[in-house]
Amino acid sequence: MANDESVALATVGPRLRALRQKRGTTLAQLAELTGISVSTLSRLESGGRKPTLELLLPLARAYQVPLDELVDAPATGDPRVHPKPIVRHGMTFLPLTRRPGGLQAFKQIIPPDTGTGDLTLKTHEGYEWLYVLSGRLRLLLGEHDLTLTPGEAAEFDTRVPHRVLNPGPGTVELLTLFGPQGERLHVRARPAGSENR
Repeated sequence: MANDESVALATVGPRLRALRQKRGTTLAQLAELTGISVSTLSRLESGGRKPTLELLLPLARAYQVPLDELVDAPATGDPRVHPKPIVRHGMTFLPLTRRPGGLQAFKQIIPPDTGTGDLTLKTHEGYEWLYVLSGRLRLLLGEHDLTLTPGEAAEFDTRVPHRVLNPGPGTVELLTLFGPQGERLHVRARPAGSENR
């Protein structure tokens, strides 16, 4: 039994390295996500540091995988994603993907604007695609001030100054796909008035 545990622990490091490389995440990015130093992560992956629960829990959260997957426990076969809501600036984000880096999917819930909303446009690296499920979404994008309704989509380079708002009256729900710079989704909303073409 003790020998089986030693073998299982010895395979954790290579499994962590393979998982990180498969997802295209650097040690520095993983350190930022987990709060674990780059040197500790490197030693953990090379087998120079024993895996502990204190190290594996933040890694499982960062990779959005069950702890069992990191220690090679038998698969349960459950494909469901169990999102934990993230609340930022009054908006709720439900992660729909399990891995950091690469393309990320979220369901976003935005309450109606109270009239005191910040209209400052933001920029950052990446590319974003939005699809409105319900409600009305106001998208400020560069010089554009657009209102999207259920069934409408928009995509844009996030280096263009932007902000999403809810003009009300009810809550707006949308799906958001966000990718690192360079990834494109190739889905474009038709221009207004092109329904009959």
